Amino acid sequence: MVDIRHLGTEQRNDKTKDLDTMSTMEIIRVMNEEDLNVVAAVKEALPQIETVVGAMVTALKNGGRIIYAGCGTSGRTGIIDAVECGPTFSCTTEFLGLIAGGYGAIVKAVEGAEDKEELCVQDLKDNHFCEKDLLVGVAASGRTPYVIGGIKYAKEIGAKTACVCCNIGSRIGAMVDYPIEVYAGPEILTGSTRLKCGTCQKVIINMLSTSAMVAMGKVYKNLMVDVMATNEKLVERCRQIVMDATGCDYETADETLKKTDNHCKEAIVMILLHTDKDTAEEKLREADGFVRKAVQA
Repeated sequence: MVDIRHLGTEQRNDKTKDLDTMSTMEIIRVMNEEDLNVVAAVKEALPQIETVVGAMVTALKNGGRIIYAGCGTSGRTGIIDAVECGPTFSCTTEFLGLIAGGYGAIVKAVEGAEDKEELCVQDLKDNHFCEKDLLVGVAASGRTPYVIGGIKYAKEIGAKTACVCCNIGSRIGAMVDYPIEVYAGPEILTGSTRLKCGTCQKVIINMLSTSAMVAMGKVYKNLMVDVMATNEKLVERCRQIVMDATGCDYETADETLKKTDNHCKEAIVMILLHTDKDTAEEKLREADGFVRKAVQA
């Protein structure tokens, strides 16, 4: 028998002990209040989050990847972030999300998969996990066997590890190099960690990947200058980004982007330095991809 009664994620919320008698407005009001409490709780973990961002940047600069691993909502949250870093920051292999039960578990629960430590080990091996990579275990309870198995394997091969957990003093938190532990508080529906814990994890992971990408030169001012223009909406966004970054008119942005195959960074440097595509590319290489450094050099 696994005793989970002591976990903060399993405690009952005093505000909702009569949830089944509450009106819709009462339910959604208390949910809104509890979500606000989650955001406030995350603030207490900002130093831990900063440390993990630093570890992510180190891994990426050394040619490693960021691997999220989790089960259920936790696993899906990591996958969402890994997938969306592609179009947002033109990432290809930098981020990967793993979920217990495989990618079929994204749309349908795979019962029992989270209880097997060896499944995460196999998933990591299948994806050529190595000592350069950083494993981020995402687990609301902080005790999920699938994630624990992955952390053990990562440590065996000398890779760095981090976690995002919603219990303080968790088993996983004690195992990893860089823990992030936030007490999100009891769920309004007891034990349903897709709610406040899911919100907590999403807030933290947003901070992790966005901050890391800023540190990797993927952002100029507050513009996503490495956006991947994969549809007409994003092509139009590229035009707006170039206009905002340079103060040029629509036609100039459009014409310059066509010369760069819709690469905002190159277009911005071309316009600000009044130069050609080849020179802009060289400036960006010398500046390690940072637009601000390239135009100030």
